[in-house]
Amino acid sequence: MAVSVVADYGESMSRKLLVKVTCGIEDPERCNQAFTVAAAAAASGVDVGLWLTGEAAWFAVPGKAEEFALPLAAPLADLLAGVLAAGQVTLCTQCADRREIVPDQVVAGVRIAGAPVFVEEALGADVQALVY
Repeated sequence: MAVSVVADYGESMSRKLLVKVTCGIEDPERCNQAFTVAAAAAASGVDVGLWLTGEAAWFAVPGKAEEFALPLAAPLADLLAGVLAAGQVTLCTQCADRREIVPDQVVAGVRIAGAPVFVEEALGADVQALVY
């Protein structure tokens, strides 16, 4: 479900937020920011798509988000669960292949899709894409 936003000119529109996270434990603050933004948007009723690419691909594997720790940050596993409950989480096909992650090894609810699907979603009407 998309949240209605009132633009400056008074019209109402629905917006989708697409968040692509390209890093993992090697850049914990940037990684956590992506998950936090996606989870906050999902909790607010925004239609959210979270894309796991690069080293973030590992968080599609059960138990990996639980291993992530950043002081004063919400647990990554909780943020991921929030997005899964209210939005869509996608694991990049090539990123999964490079890490030998196969579909039966991912967290329930995570789909695997490639760049053409990301481009299609990012170019959708009223979509805001953020890349971390």
